[in-house]
Amino acid sequence: MSVLGDLRVVAVHPGFRRLFAVRLVSQTGDGMFQVGLATLFFFAPERMTTATDVAAAFAVLLLPFTVVGPWAGVLLDRWRRRQVLLVGNAVRVVLALVLAVLLVTVGVGPAVYVLTLVTMSINRFLLAALSAGLPRVVPRDQLLMANSITPTLGAAAAGVGGALGFVGGLVAPAGPAHDAVVLTGAALVFAAASALALRLRPDQLGPTRRAAAGEVWDKVREVGRGLGEGARYLVARRTPALALGVMATHRFIYGATFIASILISRNLLSDPADADAGLRTFGLVLAASAVGFGLAVVLTPLAHERVSPPTWILVCLGVGALSQLLLAVTATRTTVLVGAATLGLAAQGAKIAVDTIVQRDTHDDYRGRAFALYDVLYNAAFVGAAALAAVALPDTGWSRPTFLGLAVAYVGAGVAFRAGTVRAGSAADASPERDS
Repeated sequence: MSVLGDLRVVAVHPGFRRLFAVRLVSQTGDGMFQVGLATLFFFAPERMTTATDVAAAFAVLLLPFTVVGPWAGVLLDRWRRRQVLLVGNAVRVVLALVLAVLLVTVGVGPAVYVLTLVTMSINRFLLAALSAGLPRVVPRDQLLMANSITPTLGAAAAGVGGALGFVGGLVAPAGPAHDAVVLTGAALVFAAASALALRLRPDQLGPTRRAAAGEVWDKVREVGRGLGEGARYLVARRTPALALGVMATHRFIYGATFIASILISRNLLSDPADADAGLRTFGLVLAASAVGFGLAVVLTPLAHERVSPPTWILVCLGVGALSQLLLAVTATRTTVLVGAATLGLAAQGAKIAVDTIVQRDTHDDYRGRAFALYDVLYNAAFVGAAALAAVALPDTGWSRPTFLGLAVAYVGAGVAFRAGTVRAGSAADASPERDS
């Protein structure tokens, strides 16, 4: 079925349409905000010129997310998720405007880094809430279809936001106001996303049981126990834990390749002294990845008609291995772009299946914690990828042994996932019944 056909099927549900609108607008703002960060942190001529610099910047930006995730999980199982979307985007409006003012008046300093960390942490919180709320607005048998549309078109919306941010940066005056213009635009879009969340009923996205205000803080203090309970539940369910393992592997490999792409775009395919040329080249790499995401939207529902989500995950792992082998051959502009598109297809296709497995096989009482663990693994894997990039990548970003090693990692992940799903299936067949 086509993307538009799938969208027509799930869009008959008013709750889905409203949640989808929040996602699209929110992620458009994400794209604008992230372009502002890219030009500020990675493509200014005086900053981030080596593999170690870029890797360290990513580690600093992402490491706190592994702390936010566990706290978010407890709250997403007890706070109204609609309110998370409403208040979270409103807070991002304030933070983005404060950042814009700081860039004009003070410049880049510790306050800018701290506020950037907070803003991006809220972003991951919002994405977890969107995923945890999706099963409340579409029927169970349409979850895979919804998952093939929402994250990928959300990523496309982020791409549109990035393009708007890039254009805004071109017309903005040079100097301190350059990035402030883009961040102000992002703040306006965040405000629109917050307003759209009001179209959802306060309790529409769950959770099933909502705690009183005092109980929430009691549960926050028990965050370690709650996260442990969630992890034990997912391991006992087997299939969600296996799916999260695949996601973490993909994220690790994607992260290493993403950092390599920044360095290749800036230092190998462009003049390192020409920051604008490097940014344009990296924009092409991101566009190629977006093409891969789009293919995943089209192919995943078609594949689901013929194979199960676990089988599709194995196919995507194989495609991911091919993307790394291609990059290991050479680092010409063509191979980098084709490799980016192929990796985008593999990563997004597997993500759709992973999201579906986690949502389908996790009870609503644990779903918030499941996606909080998802975020912890998601960002910890990228931090691990940054550590790998710091020691394995040259400043040009291209290393044949590194890409070959990442291809082997994909193959190993496929073998492990296949063995795990076979054992999980055997255990399910042997059990008279399993809870949902």
